[in-house]
Amino acid sequence: MDRFLSDETASVVPLLAAFDAAAREGHITHAADRLGVPQSSVSRRIKALEHTMGVSLFQQIGRGVALTTAGRELHARTRETIRELDDAINTVRSHADPDSGIVRFGFPLTLGPVSVPSLLAEFHRDAPRIRLHLVQAHGEALAAMVRDGRLDLAVMIPPPEDLVVTVLGSQPLLLHVADTHPLAERDRVDLGELADEHFIAGPPTYHVRTELDNYCRAAGFDPYIAFEISEFDTIRALVAQGLGIALLPRAEIPQPGVATVQVSGIADRPIGLATGTRHPSPAALRLHTHVTTRAQWPPGP
Repeated sequence: MDRFLSDETASVVPLLAAFDAAAREGHITHAADRLGVPQSSVSRRIKALEHTMGVSLFQQIGRGVALTTAGRELHARTRETIRELDDAINTVRSHADPDSGIVRFGFPLTLGPVSVPSLLAEFHRDAPRIRLHLVQAHGEALAAMVRDGRLDLAVMIPPPEDLVVTVLGSQPLLLHVADTHPLAERDRVDLGELADEHFIAGPPTYHVRTELDNYCRAAGFDPYIAFEISEFDTIRALVAQGLGIALLPRAEIPQPGVATVQVSGIADRPIGLATGTRHPSPAALRLHTHVTTRAQWPPGP
């Protein structure tokens, strides 16, 4: 009778989780935190895997680690298998007990302080034994994590067209100015009036930045970006200091010293809940139902 697994494969399988975590994190300590084990355990498992494979899989880069050529090949061939195994275990467990399980949930940077935490607090009260692994990131990063299976669900603004999406509402973009700015008392402005202004904006990879660039170019000018930073709260703080203006969604927690003004010709951005490409677990389906039935964007009074 043929053997089901070679001795090498049987010895390697228990070590792959440590290898995968270190490959994804690029840091042994972070991989240990992700797995909930001591750093020394991760190091031992990786050394054991390298001994079995007969090759080095990582090289030290500063305080972190990077895959060697052999490590990159092994990770490329095993990462989906490990993810599929993780999904299978979580799904079987959640079918056995639909009130438990793990859901990997992502949401955008503009919805963090109030609305999403409120939704998740309600969900936790209803399903306290379902654990949530949360990721907050910009839209392209969230979309990539949904596509490759690292997230089960993600709220995205705007949602990508290649994923299964339930529309939850919309989010307007408003001009943010210091309350001492001449435009602060206006109800509405045209983009063409802003050609000589200094803008404060996020990186070019952010959807909000792309929309700013596209809208301004359609109005006949390229926006002058005086400050570029990834944190929206910091952008608003810089606006409050009179260092520039910004095109952003309304803050969920008002920023003192900032006034918002509507801008003609700018459409509201759709907010959608994207579903991962894998078969959702009962826990993921339960969170999906909760979000789609409870979310309210724009918020009610």
